[in-house]
Amino acid sequence: MSVVLSFHGASGTVTGSCYRVTHPGGQFLVDCGLFQGNKAVRALNDKPFPFDPQKQDFVLLTHAHIDHAGLLPKLIKHKFEGPIHGTEPTTGLMDYLLPDSAGIQEYEAERQNRKRARKGEPLIEPLYTKEHAEKAISRSKGHAYEEWFEPGPGVKARFWNAGHILGSASIEVHVQDEDGKTIKMLFSGDLGPDEKVFYLEPHAPSGFDYILCESTYGGRERDDYSLEERRAALKKEINEALARGGNLVIPAFAVERSQELLHDIGVLIKRGEIDPQLVFLDSPLARRVTNVFKRHAADLQDVELEPEELFDDDRFRIVESVEESKAINRIHGGAIIMSASGMCDAGRIKHHLRNNISDPKSTILFVGYQAPGTLGHVIKSGKSEVRIHGNNHYVRAAIRSIGNYSAHGDHTELMDWIAERLPAHGAIFLTHGEDESRDAMKKALAEKGLGPDKVIAPQLDDQFELRANGVGDVHQPETMRIDPQQFTQDWSAEYARFSIELGNILTKEQSDKKRLELMKRLRAELKKI
Repeated sequence: MSVVLSFHGASGTVTGSCYRVTHPGGQFLVDCGLFQGNKAVRALNDKPFPFDPQKQDFVLLTHAHIDHAGLLPKLIKHKFEGPIHGTEPTTGLMDYLLPDSAGIQEYEAERQNRKRARKGEPLIEPLYTKEHAEKAISRSKGHAYEEWFEPGPGVKARFWNAGHILGSASIEVHVQDEDGKTIKMLFSGDLGPDEKVFYLEPHAPSGFDYILCESTYGGRERDDYSLEERRAALKKEINEALARGGNLVIPAFAVERSQELLHDIGVLIKRGEIDPQLVFLDSPLARRVTNVFKRHAADLQDVELEPEELFDDDRFRIVESVEESKAINRIHGGAIIMSASGMCDAGRIKHHLRNNISDPKSTILFVGYQAPGTLGHVIKSGKSEVRIHGNNHYVRAAIRSIGNYSAHGDHTELMDWIAERLPAHGAIFLTHGEDESRDAMKKALAEKGLGPDKVIAPQLDDQFELRANGVGDVHQPETMRIDPQQFTQDWSAEYARFSIELGNILTKEQSDKKRLELMKRLRAELKKI
């Protein structure tokens, strides 16, 4: 039996990371993440796994972000019984992230079932429950960086710092083929930038048969910056936002981005360079994750505050209860409000956007990647009107963004990481990126002499036979779980946009007669289809 590598997520899209390795001794997964983004992409979470969960011997986890770990409870629900290996900080974050995700699944199922009950439709089960999340946590095994362990027969693995979030890792995996030869693989996980508070830059050895590299920011460059320059950019945005007289709303992921921002805001307050009235971090999950960071404070790098000062400024309000969150709505100026989710597609951030986005004195500041189809992407793209909680809202707030808080390396940093890992005797697989980003990296690697047979951009559920001297047979799925075009757009998002635009056109007409004539012409055109 040969070694086969299958791509069950993060292929043509940035989320749903999941790779499966089948080998003579069994099979295992690297990551098992939730799909995030537009409605069509999220629907992949409800579809059956394209493999048998019971046959997976174990899982190797690059880090705790939900798009890499968020389907582990579903794996448990479908009778997976093996261990889940990660770094020790990753297993610590799982204690909070998985139950939080399960709570969201239970809430969404309950909300849908209320609608279904009114319509007499059959009820649905949540994707998974808190019980499944707790079982996944009980299966986790923590490991130190750079120490070999043997998770199963014929497999060796070790974790290397990926510099992305607390505990994030690139995973070196050695697997024996049917001839007893060792196939050496490196799964990049998500790679952090060279300049980042809390961690050193990504690191791993060189010389593999196969390298899987993320490509989130392929083809995109950020301005070179130091951590001081990054704080200067944040200072400028905060002071300009507060000078407008309204609130500054920052959509921020509960893990890592929120803690980085709290650190830098704390530094700027201590220096007297900014003067917000209050700084809110409104996320129960972020509160718990921040406590994990406090426990690891002594091990963090490039921290400008003493461990006992970290996240503890008198103006900070780390909010957990619903009542405290609602009370923020009564503040109409002078506050910094950070809340999850970072792409504005769920959670309390939607309430804060709804209350501030139409206020010309307010500012919305984006500090991270916004996947196509998410509310964050729609707002950032410059739309004059957006739909939040089923209602349309005019965008009158200032919309700003800074790229220096991304937890991902940019194009040059990704290319440098690959160059330092070479040679790759078999092939380089580009994953965790949209096709435009992967095409940019393929072109750049071709300019360095790596031809199309050496650089591969797999599609969802593609399978590759891995040989010591190169890729063997390639198998593509007979039926596709999703049309690849839907990774970047789906009908529901386009329908919402069309409805807003049509409403604006009708509103601008000067009489009811002209509005009726316009609708009559539109109906006539639709009948021709």
